[in-house]
Amino acid sequence: MWYDTFSKQTVNLQVEAERIQLEEFLKRQNLALDPEVDYTIAFFENEKMVATGSLGGKILKCIAVDEEYQNMGLSAKLVTDLIHEACSRGRTHLFIYTKPENKNIFTDLGFYPIVEIPTKVILMENRPNGIKNCLNQLVKEKKDSISDISNNTSTGAVVVNCNPFTLGHRYLIEYAASKCQILHVFVLEEDKSIFPSAIRYRLVREGVQHLDNVVVHQGKDYIISEATFPSYFIKEYQDIVETHAKLDLEIFKSYIAPSLEIQKRFVGEEPCCKVTAAYNSVMQEILPAHGIEVQIIPRLRDEGIPISASRVRELVGEGKLSEVKKLVPNHTYEFLLSAEAEVIIQQIQSNHKKY
Repeated sequence: MWYDTFSKQTVNLQVEAERIQLEEFLKRQNLALDPEVDYTIAFFENEKMVATGSLGGKILKCIAVDEEYQNMGLSAKLVTDLIHEACSRGRTHLFIYTKPENKNIFTDLGFYPIVEIPTKVILMENRPNGIKNCLNQLVKEKKDSISDISNNTSTGAVVVNCNPFTLGHRYLIEYAASKCQILHVFVLEEDKSIFPSAIRYRLVREGVQHLDNVVVHQGKDYIISEATFPSYFIKEYQDIVETHAKLDLEIFKSYIAPSLEIQKRFVGEEPCCKVTAAYNSVMQEILPAHGIEVQIIPRLRDEGIPISASRVRELVGEGKLSEVKKLVPNHTYEFLLSAEAEVIIQQIQSNHKKY
């Protein structure tokens, strides 16, 4: 049997020799090692690596089997091991991004397709009703927040990170809310930001509580940020940016917008970040073709400079907290002065010193 031939080993990426061996194996499979992994296993024949797979949060990544050893059940064994490891860490709802040609492999292993960008990527999950349940929750949050939705003729959406919530974010949301009867605000949920998702979500809710037509949602797993999109199977950087945008927008226009009857998407102009600017460009191509209007709103400025969360973090890093006051709402500034924010500020200042 195959298990008499192969040995399984956990790969320690902190050990240089093990990491290099893994990177070289993945390179031979036309893959790269994703930087966001917290568990990796590999199968060996003697000392030769023949298969590997990794786990990063809720996402199965970097699954590869040497061509000579395919069709021997190694993919199933890798995925089974990764699922068991994820469950042991309390992660039961899992996802995988992979090349479309691998769809049947992972379907046989209990994964269900969500969206596909032909020739580029397919997103799958291990729950048959995962996205349906999420959409039901979004609709419930809408009904719980808005008292009268019977005569709604105009619904909009904004997707924000708010790391942290600034006057620029408030300006964008207030403008969008003034242009539609109901506005859905999705706050990215992933914890790749300095300010944890729970705090970002709370600051947004507090910052828009004066707007009675706004519903604030946690972004969940189906609002995909650039930070959480694994790109180890895509070689060109521009291809990564465009594929991420197309995947995220495919979910939005196929699932989220129809469920919430969204007809407009509002975004702030992006004069600084090329990645966000590229995303906005792809959005302008895709959404209007499916009946969703896209409005790009000029950024709120302070002394001619766009107000941004990155500028706020930069000032915090430089120890200029007093200068932050003119860039954020009072409740954000009060949070920054609180004991709850001490660890965050220390981290920002520590990172600032490194660079």
